Amino acid sequence: RQVMIFAPATVEIPAHRPLHEPVWIRWTLIVLALIFLGGFLLIPLAAVFANAFSHGLRAYWDAVRDRETLLAMRLTFITVIVAVPLNLIFGLSASWAITKFDFRGKNLLITLIDLPFTVSPVIAGVIFILLFGSRGIFGPWLSAHDIKIVFALPGIILATTFVTFPFVARELIPLMQLQGVDDEEAAMVLGAN
Repeated sequence: RQVMIFAPATVEIPAHRPLHEPVWIRWTLIVLALIFLGGFLLIPLAAVFANAFSHGLRAYWDAVRDRETLLAMRLTFITVIVAVPLNLIFGLSASWAITKFDFRGKNLLITLIDLPFTVSPVIAGVIFILLFGSRGIFGPWLSAHDIKIVFALPGIILATTFVTFPFVARELIPLMQLQGVDDEEAAMVLGAN
């Protein structure tokens, strides 16, 4: 008696199989996307430019050279100069620690990185007022030492930094996870400290 064993036939699945939707569905989706883009981006942008130049280019240039406008641009520039390096240092350090090391509190650090995404900027502002306002927790001490945080440059920098903290870390964590630790392990095997 002879037993024959048959191997199952292998089925090759193409790596990428394009979908063949009807032409009218493709064009309908494209038109809807363009309507959405126009309604939520292009029309408001056109309205901003139309209002900015409604009294002519000379009035626009005078508004840009106005003292308050220059002060607002200066405030924005100072805030960017302080917030961006802080975000870079924190994001690089946090993403390096999260992807390269195992430690207690790793999940807590990831949760704290995501905190600005979960808390509304309005709620964050209220929290800053409750902490640093004149009647807040640290308010009497700050007033006694003539330190202004809320409604001043430090408060603007603090709020901007808080709201933008997760962006660098959230961009670097997946990249560093993708790179892995093979290079570091090879360097250690070759004698690096």
